[in-house]
Amino acid sequence: MVRIRVLVVDDHRIFAESLAAALAAEPDVEVFAAGSGPAALRCLERAAAEGRRYDVLLVDADLGGRPAVGRPAVAVRAADEDGMVDGISLVAGVRTAHPGVRTVVLAEKDDPRRAALALGAGASGWVAKDCSLSRLLAVIRGVLRGETHLPPALLTGVLKELTAARKHRSESERLVESLTPREREVLRCMVAGLGRKAVAERLYLSPHTVRTHMQNVLGKLGVHSTLAAVALARRAGVGPVDLTGDVVERGGQLA
Repeated sequence: MVRIRVLVVDDHRIFAESLAAALAAEPDVEVFAAGSGPAALRCLERAAAEGRRYDVLLVDADLGGRPAVGRPAVAVRAADEDGMVDGISLVAGVRTAHPGVRTVVLAEKDDPRRAALALGAGASGWVAKDCSLSRLLAVIRGVLRGETHLPPALLTGVLKELTAARKHRSESERLVESLTPREREVLRCMVAGLGRKAVAERLYLSPHTVRTHMQNVLGKLGVHSTLAAVALARRAGVGPVDLTGDVVERGGQLA
């Protein structure tokens, strides 16, 4: 029998115990548990190194990063570790590092905006924590077939959120395209968190020239702060400059 390997990621021990026990009763499901985002990532890395990859992660939407208290009372492996990783960030991290693993977000309440964020981060499903076991098992098996699962009541709201996000991204891309090649290079340095002096040294420019470029970037993007410019750049898909091997000064205030 091919067994489905499931990792429950939740910092609420009692809920995790109950869910793991219910799932473990299924003959084709093998259940493990982690009490935080970092602990889950370590479980994934260890399993991949040992050739025992997980199939599905069930991630608490409100994962707070608190270390798990105690150990599950059922036969699951627990990995307790400190760390501050929220559920949606964990989904994004898993998609990047372990693209073959499907993730399903477990939520206390329906929230179209957060569900859309979860799907955008790479989740294959959004399920209420109080759903029936049969429903959860259907979702687990469905996402392994490449399906995406959402509660029917959320569909309209999620579609609106995704449409708005695409429109927002298109507008951000249009604004970034208005920058000169040098200004885009400066923007990528800003996304990397470099201070004005570090940008000047990297691009062989004077700090005054860099300041002028940064002011032009803010003006063309229609924002009033570096943080807003970086957020817009990320929405447009602009990544940071590659700092590998660089010796640069960090931490300075950006204009």
